[in-house]
Amino acid sequence: METTRQNKIARLLQKEISDIFRSFTQNMQKGILISPTIVRISPDLSVARIYISVFPSNKEKEYLDLVNERSVAIRHELAQRTRHQLRTVPTLTFFLDDSLDYIENIDNLLK
Repeated sequence: METTRQNKIARLLQKEISDIFRSFTQNMQKGILISPTIVRISPDLSVARIYISVFPSNKEKEYLDLVNERSVAIRHELAQRTRHQLRTVPTLTFFLDDSLDYIENIDNLLK
C-alpha cells in the first residue's frame, strides 16, 4: 500500500522525467518517443522504479540500455529540477513497460 507522500513524489518524478526525456529525444533522432508510464517509489523514498514505453517498439532494448547508461545524468537533471521539492532524489532504475504488448497479444488471441 503506497502512502500519499509516495504517490505525490511518484507523480512529480513522472512529470519531470517526461520533460527530461522529451528534451533528451529532441537532441537525438527524430521520430523517437520515450515516456515514463509508471513510477513506483520505495517506502523509504530512496529508490524509484520507472517503467518506460518506447516508440517505435522495435528499438526498445537499445533505448532502455541507453537510458540506463545515462541514468546518473538523468538523476542529476532531475535533482536540479526538483531541488525545492525534494531533499534527496531517489536512485533511478529503469524497466521496459510491456503492458501494451501484452494487451495486443491478448487481443490477437481473442480474434
